[in-house]
Amino acid sequence: MVKSTVILGSTGSIGRQSAAVCERLGIRVPAVAANRNVGLLLKQVETFKPEYVSAADPGANRELREALSGRDITVGPPGEEGLRAAAAWPGADCVVTAVSGAVGLRPTLDAIDAGRRIALANKETLVCAGEIVMRRAAEKGAEIVPVDSEHSAIFQCLSGRGGELRKILLTGSGGPFRGWTREQTAHVTPEQAVKHPNWSMGAKISVDSATMMNKGLEFIEAMRLFGAAPEDIEVLIHPESVVHSAVELVDGTVIAQLGVPDMALPIQYALTYPERKPGAGERLDLTRLAGLTFLKPDFGKLPCLALAISCAKRGGNAPAVLSAANEAAVGLFLRGKLGYNQIYESVERAVSGIGFIERPSLEDILASDREARTLVEESYS
Repeated sequence: MVKSTVILGSTGSIGRQSAAVCERLGIRVPAVAANRNVGLLLKQVETFKPEYVSAADPGANRELREALSGRDITVGPPGEEGLRAAAAWPGADCVVTAVSGAVGLRPTLDAIDAGRRIALANKETLVCAGEIVMRRAAEKGAEIVPVDSEHSAIFQCLSGRGGELRKILLTGSGGPFRGWTREQTAHVTPEQAVKHPNWSMGAKISVDSATMMNKGLEFIEAMRLFGAAPEDIEVLIHPESVVHSAVELVDGTVIAQLGVPDMALPIQYALTYPERKPGAGERLDLTRLAGLTFLKPDFGKLPCLALAISCAKRGGNAPAVLSAANEAAVGLFLRGKLGYNQIYESVERAVSGIGFIERPSLEDILASDREARTLVEESYS
């Protein structure tokens, strides 16, 4: 179990739950970093008494600096620089990466360079630069323990069984529009898309879950985390969200991890691994389950998932382009600038239009990220 952890993205959905787990377990939090929620950041300062705090948004950073003037606490700069300083802050043995988007990539690498455990909730880090990140972690002796419920489930199921894996069974609820046709989703609003049937999440990941792009990104992430080939991963629609994922071993045995849909569970496990501590959430009562359903995805109705798996097989900079274009498109959708079905159309246009690099460097990946965002945003400006 870790004794102290930095929380990046401390005011977001995963960040807030991570803070609650740390408070309950008595884990020290020497540094927190967020985007713009100054009110909640100040409450976290009072709770954890951190040595360092930063807000990425320039206006919020100024407000934070004024509010903490005269206090014995370092207020970091805005932007990526503030996140990176938090990730490398001395005195922590873990960093929870709960920021959304590719902005989490460099801070994660900084934390790896410091030899810390990474409680990884930022999937874009591995989607965009998974080979670089995993290689750096191996070189520096840094642990990466996944926080995503699906990858945490796989991680738990594979404990001590790395050489026995035949297939990863990656589950997803199918989101609020499961079974809808493209014609039916044409007029979906942001308010509808963020209402996930089982999980309470931030707006961006909720939209990704609705389009099932989230499952496609998780497909790529699973390849990187567990060294799996695309053909070794199968996506299953599981509406009940009870089986968080499973693995099939070489002898035909299937091992699954079950639990209530509560992100506090994988967060806590990432911080206590390899130990387990009593949880504070609801317990799974198997007698109350009406049944467990597993379906193959209809890729014709889920073009974002199909596109993501295609990019996973292609490799190179294609996943980085996919992730960045999707992030930009979802942001435009949430602001009412484009329609729900145009998310896929925008991402596909970027994937098709941006030059392919088979073996990208970190700078190539970041350049592809910028190019994909610009292409999508300029199409709707």
